[in-house]
Amino acid sequence: MKNKFIQFILVLGVIVGINVAARFYFFRLDLTQEGRYSIAPATQQLLENLDDEVVVKVYLTGKDIPAGFKRLENAVKETLDEFEIYAGNHIQYSFIDLNTEIKDEKERAQRIMALAQKGIPPTNVVNSEDGKRIQTLILPGAVLSYKGNEVATLLLKGNKMASPLEILNQSYEGVEYQLASAIKALTQTERKKIGFFVNYTSLPTINQLSLTGSLRKFYDLYPVDLRNSPTLDGLDAIFVMKPDKPFSEEDKYKIDQFIVKGGKALFILDAVKVDSAANDGNMCNPLDVNLGDLLFNYGVRLNPNLIKDAQMCAAIPMVVGNFGDKSNIELVPWQYFPLINTFGDSPIVKNLDAVYTKYVSSIDTVQARGIRKTPLLLTSAYTQLLQAPAVITYNAANKELDASKYRGGVQMVSVLLEGKFQSLFNHRILPNDPKAATFKAQGEASKIVVCADGDLAANDVDTKHNAPLPLGYDRFSGNTFANKDFVLNALDYLLDDNGVIAARNKEVMLRPLDKYALQHEKTYWQVVNIVIPLLVLSVVAFVWQWARKRKFA
Repeated sequence: MKNKFIQFILVLGVIVGINVAARFYFFRLDLTQEGRYSIAPATQQLLENLDDEVVVKVYLTGKDIPAGFKRLENAVKETLDEFEIYAGNHIQYSFIDLNTEIKDEKERAQRIMALAQKGIPPTNVVNSEDGKRIQTLILPGAVLSYKGNEVATLLLKGNKMASPLEILNQSYEGVEYQLASAIKALTQTERKKIGFFVNYTSLPTINQLSLTGSLRKFYDLYPVDLRNSPTLDGLDAIFVMKPDKPFSEEDKYKIDQFIVKGGKALFILDAVKVDSAANDGNMCNPLDVNLGDLLFNYGVRLNPNLIKDAQMCAAIPMVVGNFGDKSNIELVPWQYFPLINTFGDSPIVKNLDAVYTKYVSSIDTVQARGIRKTPLLLTSAYTQLLQAPAVITYNAANKELDASKYRGGVQMVSVLLEGKFQSLFNHRILPNDPKAATFKAQGEASKIVVCADGDLAANDVDTKHNAPLPLGYDRFSGNTFANKDFVLNALDYLLDDNGVIAARNKEVMLRPLDKYALQHEKTYWQVVNIVIPLLVLSVVAFVWQWARKRKFA
């Protein structure tokens, strides 16, 4: 009796000790293969530093949503539960089903329209159930508020050229990043500063409004008159967007020193200039903005050519014949507008939708000591390179493609460079030069992104209403591509000191059930999973009872 009492006291002491230790030493174990319940360290730090309540209203819910969206809804709930563990009472969330909570159709339609204007467009999903096709309206997003400010985040994001199941899985993988980046945007006290050069581009302001409007939600934007600015000090990044005038050596020196000293840069450049030559074609010529030697020194070279992609390209309207006395106009694939749907290994482009490009050139990497190069955007393997100068004729679009001429292979059109950059002006600055006092030949680690298409970040314009169209919107097909997401991700990666964007690296493996087995072997698997366990349990119970009777009878 005494020994049992001692054992009881010891067990009780161990239990109490574990509970007391748990109050001071917090830890969690994620035993899943891909770590689906683990939160990135940067996200943990972001949540632990919250000083006020973040309210999350999730609209991705409903009793009739399909199983794939239900899985995504569960992923959002699980992620927010994890957020609560690190943020405590500073995270409050709720799931809102507008179909249930708002009975008045007019009022519900107004709420749905308001959410669409915030960036959560409704999605119609058709699901087959018991031989019937059921249509369900889903709002795949959430609205987060903090200290009177709010931001909407879309939770259904993925590559639209993938299968619906893969898109939902990509959205599952991106839940943590979408929620964490929204919290970061709401809570950041110091906004990063991005400079735009105003005197080296002729791109109208209206063609930049879609991008700059999105950037202003997260960053402070500054127009920079580079010629009259002695340095670029005070900026966190520079955005060199579609320049069409040569940079002076003095201004190039300012850019060089900004990058060498640790400043970040996004270069979106044209290597060729395409001008309308006549009604039946265009003329393309090499475009030199005097940045070639600077980028070459950093490890990349923009080639003066145009990429023709036979497999992945957008379509443009062309006259293909006559219908009576009227021209017959149809959408025809235009190989000079590649759709980029192949990506490198980087959180910038993970699970990204296709990117729309126009008259894009190829990029080669060259040796640069200490610089790590990561391809971002890549064409398909069925390409052809047209060297500038050249004439682009529209009638080529109506001709049948000769596959033997599209053997250029995969071409890189955007690249990420990381490391400590060597100055282009090393050994050029003499000791008696006034610049020598502040000149740096090699400085702090930095990052730059280079894209060989100046139109990638420029939106089209609705000429009828003189209003900007969304960045990445193709007016002919009606599709909106991921140009804006690419630019925002690139800047987030360049300027994200905490590393929240690392959450985009999360991977969740798809383990789909065998549909053929489900349909044709349904009874068999029901027996295996229900009857056999009961039989095994019965046999074990019988053997146990028989053994007890034999021992004690």
